[in-house]
Amino acid sequence: MMHRTAGLVAVTTALLAVAGCGGANGDGSGSTPERSTSGAIEATEPTVAEGTFAPYSPSATAIAYDPKLIPSGASAHLTIAEIADTTTVTLDVRGLLPNRVYGAHLHTQPCGSTGTAAGPHYQHRPDPALSASAPSVDQLYANPQNEVWLDVTTDSQGTGMSRSTQQWRFITRPKSLVIHAEKTETADGKAGTAGDRLGCLSVNR
Repeated sequence: MMHRTAGLVAVTTALLAVAGCGGANGDGSGSTPERSTSGAIEATEPTVAEGTFAPYSPSATAIAYDPKLIPSGASAHLTIAEIADTTTVTLDVRGLLPNRVYGAHLHTQPCGSTGTAAGPHYQHRPDPALSASAPSVDQLYANPQNEVWLDVTTDSQGTGMSRSTQQWRFITRPKSLVIHAEKTETADGKAGTAGDRLGCLSVNR
């Protein structure tokens, strides 16, 4: 009698094991259902700013402060994409001077009648000395991991593209992109500087 009971237990256990192999789909296929990724990655709609550079006016989206270095008809297209804890900023320019390096950064204030209106660079961790000595030139804060640097080199047609990817999302939204006359400096005491402010593109208007 004990041998028969043991046999029934063994058969029952085996049947349960086979049933369990049917998978979470319950269709006997043994496959694991695909997880829905909906909501798994936080993403926002990309921010897009674009414009053709022109002399200042209160309604202008893209302002040229130096028409010799940002010729009439030059344009810029900026895209900011935030996914999970990552931010990617892409800059496309057209119609600038050919074969030239321009500095470019995101700034905290809107464009205005002069380049200084855009204020300092956006910093993820703000330089505590920024209010006393703007712009920040401390390498600990003025660097391409804490700011968004988009220096761009144009081709023979004056076209160029640059991209910056950061392992953070914006705490406050940048208000402008400023194009500078020179490549961005990295040496302490000069870090983040890039010469004159040639043009400004409004962002998040």
